[in-house]
Amino acid sequence: MDFKRFSLLIATRTILAMLTLIFLTQAVMHEGYHATILLLSVVLILQFFEIMRFISKTNAELVRFFDAVRHADFSQRFELKAQGAGFDELGATFTDILKRIQKVRSSQEAELRHIKAIIEHVPVPLLSIDHSGKVTLWNNSVRRLFGANAVTHIDDMAQFNEDFPKKLQGILAGERTLVNITIDDMEHKLIVSATEIITASNQETLLSMQDIQSELALAQLQAWQDLVSVLTHEIMNSITPVASLAKTAVDLVQDVQEKTQQLPVINDERSEKLAQKLTEELAEDLDDVLAAVKTVARRSDGLMQFVTSYRRLTRLPSPNKKLLSVETLFNHVATLARQNWQENDIELTCTINPQALDFIVDSDMIEQILLNLLQNAEHALTHINTQVTAAKITLQAFLNVRGHVVIEVSDNGKGIEEENIAQIFVPFYTTKKEGSGVGLALTRQVMLAHNGKVTVRNNDQDGATFSLTF
Repeated sequence: MDFKRFSLLIATRTILAMLTLIFLTQAVMHEGYHATILLLSVVLILQFFEIMRFISKTNAELVRFFDAVRHADFSQRFELKAQGAGFDELGATFTDILKRIQKVRSSQEAELRHIKAIIEHVPVPLLSIDHSGKVTLWNNSVRRLFGANAVTHIDDMAQFNEDFPKKLQGILAGERTLVNITIDDMEHKLIVSATEIITASNQETLLSMQDIQSELALAQLQAWQDLVSVLTHEIMNSITPVASLAKTAVDLVQDVQEKTQQLPVINDERSEKLAQKLTEELAEDLDDVLAAVKTVARRSDGLMQFVTSYRRLTRLPSPNKKLLSVETLFNHVATLARQNWQENDIELTCTINPQALDFIVDSDMIEQILLNLLQNAEHALTHINTQVTAAKITLQAFLNVRGHVVIEVSDNGKGIEEENIAQIFVPFYTTKKEGSGVGLALTRQVMLAHNGKVTVRNNDQDGATFSLTF
């Protein structure tokens, strides 16, 4: 209807212009109509301009509509009725189309914001790598993983592990691989999964990196606890009656010895010699039996104490966490540790940065594992000639680059053999002749209970350092 009206208005203006042209032609063909010719020429020119203006108004509105769509300018409105173009409904349609496009666009943006919010809160780090090696970090988890380290290209991954970029580029879509990396002096075990994303203009690999360091440590600890629980249960069931019988045998042998000494004296010389000989032989046999039974009893008691010590690995109570000043903790630990160190010429140095550092822990548990580590450091210094090299132990606390509290116990002993470092926190494993292999395993368990971890490394010069990261 609007188009028919527009055509009618165009036709009317065109007919009027043609009539004016006819009259102008007639006036030119007759002499003496100069004023009429001038007037008709002006009218004809004005009519042509009116036709052009009338058409251009509609074209301008069309151009404005398409520009608004192209530039997503949804604030434009099209009121063509006031312009007399005859496209009243067309203007309303243009306005309605823009409103619908705006509504769809707003819905898409809201959905995109929702998807981005979900991705940002996914606990698994997500990143993508395109064909040029450009890295895009998609959520908070991956940004927390890399911390303040700049990661914009695949080559930047080499700062965490030299083989890390090669492993990421080599993983195929649908595959999973385990990667060990170190970020800000903290070890991470990552399961990396890859997915290929192909769009019309780009192709990239989406990688998810799940850190299983703590889960792996907890699973390993649970496996050891289950094993220790079974072993201690079976050993205790077997050794308890043995220890009881050994003690009973000791009591019986001692009772026989006492009764033998109380035998009556025989007057018959021959019988007396025979009785004396039998008594001496019986006494010797009883002494041998007593020694053997005492050895069994002593070893049974030792084995029971040994098993009892391992039960602590499976019966560690939940930590009672409270706010604790590191300075207070160090003062208590240093006072207990220094009691036997003065005669051994061991120098203990404590440093805290910042001085007012505090954290939320179970003070009894942390104090005990620090005492164990200091005792291990003391044992590591037994072979040092204090007249040549001063025996030193350092106890320090600080905040790492991630803001975690770190406590380190260092010594200047001979260090730890490389082959022992990987096994040193495993229950039952010990390098000491009289060690039980419980102390460091218990330290690891206490740190896991505090959502932390314990690591060990050899120093650049001499000795080793145990780090507790909370």
